[in-house]
Amino acid sequence: MANRLAHETSPYLLQHADNPVDWWPWSPEAFAEARRRDVPVLLSVGYSSCHWCHVMAHESFEDVTTAKYMNAHFVSVKVDREERPDVDAVYMEAVQAATGQGGWPMTVFLTPDAEPFYFGTYFPPAPRAGTASFPQVLEGVSAAWTDRREEVAEVGARIVRELAGRSLAHGGDGMPGEEEATQALLGLTREYDALHGGFGGAPKFPPSMVVEFLLRHHARTGSEGALQMATHTCEAMARGGIYDQLGGGFARYAVDREWVVPHFEKMLYDNALLCRVYAHLWRATGSDLARRVAIETADFLVRELRTPEGGFASALDADSDDNTGSGKHAEGAYYVWTPEQLRAVLGEADAEFAERYYGVTVDGTFEAGASVLQLPVGEGLVDAERVESVRTRLLAAREERARPGRDDKIVAAWNGLAIAALAETGAYFDRPDLIERATEAADLLVRVHLDDAARLARTSKDGRVGANAGVLEDYGDVAEGFLALASVTGEGVWLEFAGFLLDIVLDKFVAESGGTLFDTADDAEQLIRRPQDPMDNATPSGWTAAAGALLSYAAHTGSAAHRDAAEGALGVVKALGPRAPRFIGWGLAVAEARLDGPREIAVVGPAGDGTTAALHRAALLGTRPGAVVAVGEPDRVVGGAAGDAAGGTAGGSEFPLLAGRPLVSGEAAAYVCRRFVCSAPTTEVSELKAELGVFE
Repeated sequence: MANRLAHETSPYLLQHADNPVDWWPWSPEAFAEARRRDVPVLLSVGYSSCHWCHVMAHESFEDVTTAKYMNAHFVSVKVDREERPDVDAVYMEAVQAATGQGGWPMTVFLTPDAEPFYFGTYFPPAPRAGTASFPQVLEGVSAAWTDRREEVAEVGARIVRELAGRSLAHGGDGMPGEEEATQALLGLTREYDALHGGFGGAPKFPPSMVVEFLLRHHARTGSEGALQMATHTCEAMARGGIYDQLGGGFARYAVDREWVVPHFEKMLYDNALLCRVYAHLWRATGSDLARRVAIETADFLVRELRTPEGGFASALDADSDDNTGSGKHAEGAYYVWTPEQLRAVLGEADAEFAERYYGVTVDGTFEAGASVLQLPVGEGLVDAERVESVRTRLLAAREERARPGRDDKIVAAWNGLAIAALAETGAYFDRPDLIERATEAADLLVRVHLDDAARLARTSKDGRVGANAGVLEDYGDVAEGFLALASVTGEGVWLEFAGFLLDIVLDKFVAESGGTLFDTADDAEQLIRRPQDPMDNATPSGWTAAAGALLSYAAHTGSAAHRDAAEGALGVVKALGPRAPRFIGWGLAVAEARLDGPREIAVVGPAGDGTTAALHRAALLGTRPGAVVAVGEPDRVVGGAAGDAAGGTAGGSEFPLLAGRPLVSGEAAAYVCRRFVCSAPTTEVSELKAELGVFE
């Protein structure tokens, strides 16, 4: 026997390739080996930037005695939840059902038929506060397998039966309307933290999808309460320790309700979603803070997460070398500061200024007298040049510290989110370099992740595609990114690629009865149950991400099949939106787009023409929920095979929305339609801005 992880593409699996544990990757061969040896499977699920995953690995999986016992009594399987979200989802559902809670690392014991019968998360190396040690758990499970096999088998079979009975119907008849949107807003208001922003208590996560709903609801209805919650939350996060005040970008979450102390890992998906949210907040309000944070977060994505192949890496670790020369790693070591460290870099006067400006205290706001940098409210006017000088010098000094590790794998869905964010941020703030980075990431997904049948691979690394099939969120989020890129660049090829992906969604992910979507394709590996979850987690659910992309694509092309699928998928939002709005924010945002139309905006005019560019910019800056934008020269639609099949997909580099839309008196013009009714075309930028709710 030997550890089999050395040839995997996942950085998380490669971190365990030198363990004395005889790890297997998730594979039929692993379960066949368990059957051959007549032993249970120990399934360990985690991800590369998970702090407690590293702790358990160091305490248990690197321990020779523990590994020897695991090798003798189990077939041990290691899974990267970011590569196999389907495996993670079905067993996490079992863990939560059995224990009432879940998290990572996730530790599940399975029969050789993959049926789970004992569950947990992190287990310590020695008994602690009523928690059994990992060796005790291993011995207990092994004894149960040997002495009480029938009982173990019955537990596993019962759990699988219970999970199978949880399949969702569409959740309700019809689509969410005004009543559901109002009830969702009321529910959010009840859970809103009026003092600190955000929702609920500690730990507090960035509510990206909920803020997107609030902004769209405000744009459609004028609700000041919705805008106030969005604005206050975004300002509180941007001023808190969850935001990197020196280098830009957001940590995964705050351990407190005040946003002061983060869990320091930085994830691609959080930063992509938040970059777009702050850009949309600026679009709605003109906030200088929102503008700065959107641009800084976009720059962070490009500077820290962009890979040589042009995609975006998954995460930066929370932990790094503690800078003491001990070789030990500590959480947050790269980011926190003591007053003494400030003085060493800035000198006495500027250090005192920095302590006040960034909220650094003698006692510290984190651990061992160190503070997480914040922007406390109430400083009044400050010298902007001095702030920039201090920030630049601290950032340069921080660059000399040992950097956190980076998970370099490319996840299709998260790159789709980044493409949308960078394309729109680049367009809003005249940053063509950001649009170029978005285009390069889209090119990578097409070249590496997309096969000849338009099937997506979930991951790649170093330009090498991974073996795992894309799941629903990959198709939905990549299509969303391509649609945003098409609107920004005027390159209809991205609309065409989105159509290819969404046709796969219709064919492989939508239930025959309609209205229900599954997270895995109908020809994917069969697990103990086919996962489906309409609720957001750290990212939009695959269900509602697909619904949003389907709705936008239908608005672009007039495809009834795609619109019907989107509307069917929104039935679950009608059912869950009023009851659990915090956890279906993206579905509510999509529902807002559908309630508004969404608007279809075609800008026709000569390339390079000033009026064309101004109308295009006004269209992109419109706040109407889910509006789609096409720009190009008039009357140059080219039919294509994909378009014929889908009912109007653009071929070549053109858009169906441009068909039959001529110049007006020889001038560039904008055409706006909504629910099969069109306004008169306009050549006036001011008229278009007024119609679309442009703040600028």
